Amino acid sequence: MNRGLRLAPVAARRFARSVRFSGTLRRPDFDLEYYSSRVDLFRDICSRRKVPFPLDGYTALYGKYLDARKQAIELKREANTLQQRIKDSKMGRQPVDEQAVLERLAQLKPLLKRSAETQKGLVTQMEELVDQLPNLIDDAVGSQQTLLEYINVSHDIDAAADEKYDHKSILENAGLAEFLQASNVSGRGWYYLMGDLALLEQALVQYSLKLARKNGFQMVLPPSIVKTEVTNACGFRPRDTNNERQVYELTHDNLCLTGTAEISLAALSIDAEYKFGDLPRRMVGLSRSFRAEAGAAGRDTRGLYRVHEFTKVELFSWTTGELSESSKEFDRLVAFQKEFINSLGLPARVLLMPADDLGAPAFKKVDIEVFMPGRGAWGEVSSTSNCLDYQARRLHARYRTENNKLRFVHTLNGTACAVPRLLVAIVENNYDPDSHSIAVPKVLQPYVDDKKYIDCLPCK
Repeated sequence: MNRGLRLAPVAARRFARSVRFSGTLRRPDFDLEYYSSRVDLFRDICSRRKVPFPLDGYTALYGKYLDARKQAIELKREANTLQQRIKDSKMGRQPVDEQAVLERLAQLKPLLKRSAETQKGLVTQMEELVDQLPNLIDDAVGSQQTLLEYINVSHDIDAAADEKYDHKSILENAGLAEFLQASNVSGRGWYYLMGDLALLEQALVQYSLKLARKNGFQMVLPPSIVKTEVTNACGFRPRDTNNERQVYELTHDNLCLTGTAEISLAALSIDAEYKFGDLPRRMVGLSRSFRAEAGAAGRDTRGLYRVHEFTKVELFSWTTGELSESSKEFDRLVAFQKEFINSLGLPARVLLMPADDLGAPAFKKVDIEVFMPGRGAWGEVSSTSNCLDYQARRLHARYRTENNKLRFVHTLNGTACAVPRLLVAIVENNYDPDSHSIAVPKVLQPYVDDKKYIDCLPCK
């Protein structure tokens, strides 16, 4: 399955200045022939994803590589023949002009070296082009998002933003969040959570972790800083194609702050070799996450909706490299997310996302959005992606088949709980403007000292 997904060296030439290799990762093997025969396939994939197509000229490069390799084979064959003649002559089998043969071998040596250098240069060029390719796309993915189902509501909601339910105003007036002082301290896109709102965050974390453990996920507390080469291998680039910063970099140390625990969880399998019976493997990671691209000022950056730092609980799975197996795991992750959102009583919809909304590693993605009355819009609160072997081939994460063959695993990731978005959703859906209180979802009450409501009376 996916024989051709020998994707991407750890970093392409255009990232050379920002990525320094420490030896943590080996360069993946590339099936160069696969891409040569599927240039049109990837041209279509890039068009559907609305990303630049990097393989123009790839077929010509591959042709030059084949010519150079053929030449090297012929030179080596000639050298072997000449060496055999010298050996035969010394054994008395066939006389030969040894001096002439040695002169010809001396001529062949630089030719072979030059041919090897040519092949290496061509391979590097092709690898750099392949590095920029996104993953394949599932047949079910279209050009528009597809509604799969609703949760806790039977129809679409189309309502204008209602200021009475604006979470930022509610929380600031009640002293449950501090945005202005956080801006003075850290800049726009940061915040303080205060009192019962801070407690509600921890309730979401503990409840989602408990639900994940119940569903067979092993709990992990991963690092929030990883090497830049690892970030790249997982399909996250410090800067996008427009050179806009996506990831916070510790440039002098060649480290990145992770935007999701997906990266550090995936990295647990660097150079791993799993037994057939070890898979699927499931983990749930709790971490602080950092996003540089909080966006321009506007509705999406108001309050807690789009911030630079937040708490996130992430699901991560490894399966065998069979699409049937990773598809089953994908459905399992989505089922977890639906159960989680349903239990919070939030009005939501489940969407199969279009090709141009897929991240580079994603083969297929399903999002869950919750309607937020204060914003007057649906907001994404969770996402699940099947990455096939895109990440595994870069991380060298493999498993033994039943026939003892080595194959690359498939990796999947899904949001268990992105805290700020869910705080927005709970506040805006559960706020009562008459009593100035927020109803706490029943499943969270044991984690907030059994409180049923959070008092939001304006501070004096």
